[in-house]
Amino acid sequence: MTDDLPIAYGTATPIGWVQAPLIDLLSDLITGKRPKGGVKDITEGVLSLGGEHISSDGRLKLEKPRYIPHEFAQSIKYALIRVNDILIVKDGATTGKTAFIFDNQLKEVAYINEHLFICRSCKEIHPLYLFYFLRSEIGNKAILSDFRGAAQGGISREFVHKVIVPCAPLNEQRRIVEKLDRIMERLRRARHELSHIKKLIDRYKQAVLASACSGKLTEDWRIKQNSQDSWQSVTLGEVLIDKPKNGYSAKPVQYETPFRVLTLTATTSGKFNPEHFKYFDEPIEINSDFWLQPNDILIQRGNTIEYVGVAAIYDGLPNQFIFPDLMIRLRAQETVIIKFLYFLLSCEKSRQYLRNRATGTAGSMPKINQATLISLPIELPPLEEQKEIVRRIEERFAKIDKLEQEYQKAVKLCDRLEQATLAKAFRGELVPQDPNDEPASVLLERIRAERQEKPKGKAKL
Repeated sequence: MTDDLPIAYGTATPIGWVQAPLIDLLSDLITGKRPKGGVKDITEGVLSLGGEHISSDGRLKLEKPRYIPHEFAQSIKYALIRVNDILIVKDGATTGKTAFIFDNQLKEVAYINEHLFICRSCKEIHPLYLFYFLRSEIGNKAILSDFRGAAQGGISREFVHKVIVPCAPLNEQRRIVEKLDRIMERLRRARHELSHIKKLIDRYKQAVLASACSGKLTEDWRIKQNSQDSWQSVTLGEVLIDKPKNGYSAKPVQYETPFRVLTLTATTSGKFNPEHFKYFDEPIEINSDFWLQPNDILIQRGNTIEYVGVAAIYDGLPNQFIFPDLMIRLRAQETVIIKFLYFLLSCEKSRQYLRNRATGTAGSMPKINQATLISLPIELPPLEEQKEIVRRIEERFAKIDKLEQEYQKAVKLCDRLEQATLAKAFRGELVPQDPNDEPASVLLERIRAERQEKPKGKAKL
C-alpha cells in the first residue's frame, strides 16, 4: 500500500508509523479568489488574506489588511478560513510559506484569495502535527518540489501528491504536538526578546545620526580645532552637480544578458546589494545617464511609506547596472563628502521630511518627486568637519554592528534549533513510543475507507 513511497528523512520508519501522501491525510484542499479588478481601492468589507499576511513564525500578520465586498464573500463561502486550517502560499517569492489558524487568532471572518491554499486535515489526523511537518525543512522542500514557472511561478494542487508525510499513530501525534508546542513557544518568546535588540540598535544609530547632523557630535572637535567656520543652511539641490535623475525600468527577460537593471530591494536596507537585479535585453548607450557610477546616491522615490526616501550609495563598478524608474540618482558637488550626504539623508529628520511630502491616491504607492527632494533643507558643515563627522559615525556604527552580528547569529541559532527539533520529531525521536498505540497503518486504512463511503456528489480531493 505505502511500501513504495520514499522515506521522508532517509531513515527507517519508526514502529507503528507509515509514509503517506499528504492527499490521504486531508479532508479539503481549497484556494480562493478576489473580485475582478483587485482589492486595492476597497477599504472596508470582509477580510481577505493572501501571501503577504503569512509571517515567518507560522502565524498571521494583519497590520495591513485587505478586504473584499460582502456580496463577493457570499459567492466564495468555500474559501472561508476556519480554526485549525493550515494556509500555504501557492505562488510568488514566498511560495511554500505556511501558517496555522490558532483558536482566537482571527477576530473576524476571513477568506483566502487566489494566492493561498487551505489544507484542512482529516478529523483522524492532528492538524498541528501536519502543520509542524509542513513547516519543517523536509516538508517545505517537498512542497516546493512541485514548483513550476520562473521567479513568480508557484505550486499547483498536485503538490499534495508529492508531499510524503511520516504519519505517526494518533496518540503519538498528540504527544509530539504537545512537546513541540512547548518548545516552539519558548523559541517564539526568545525571538520576541531578540527583536527588542534590533529596535535598540536602530534607535541608537538614529541617535548618532541626529547628533551628527545637528553638530553636537563634533562640538568638542570644533572647540579643539578653534574652528571659526560656521555651518551653512542650504537645500539638497544646492549641493548637487546637476538635477536629480529618475531611472528607467527596462522590461526584464528570463535569460542572461549583459544588461542589468536593479530592483527596489537592491537598496531597501540602506546599503547597495548587487544581487538584486533583473536582466533586460535592450541596449543602453554606454554614455547614458542611466548607467550607475561609483559614489552615485540612489533614493527610493516610490515604495511603501516606510521605505520612501531610503538612500544608498552605489559602490559597484562603473556601467554595470541601470537603476529603475522608482529610484532617483543624485551626484554631489566636491563641497560635500558623499558619505556625509548619505548619513544626512538617512537621519530621521530628513526621512520624515520626505515621508510627510509623499503623494499618492488611496491604495496607491506613495511617491516623492525631484522638486521635493531638492527642497530638502540641510545644515552643511565645512569639509574638514564633514570628514570628522563621517569618521565618528563609522567608529560608533562599527561597535554597534558587532552587536548586530551577534543578534543575527542568535536569530539563526533559533531557526536551526527549530528545524533540528522538527527533524527529531518526525524521525520519531522526540517523545517515547507506546506499543499500545493503534498503528498509523490502521488509521490510514480507516481514513481511506471513510473517504470511499462518502455519499455520491460529496466533493472529494
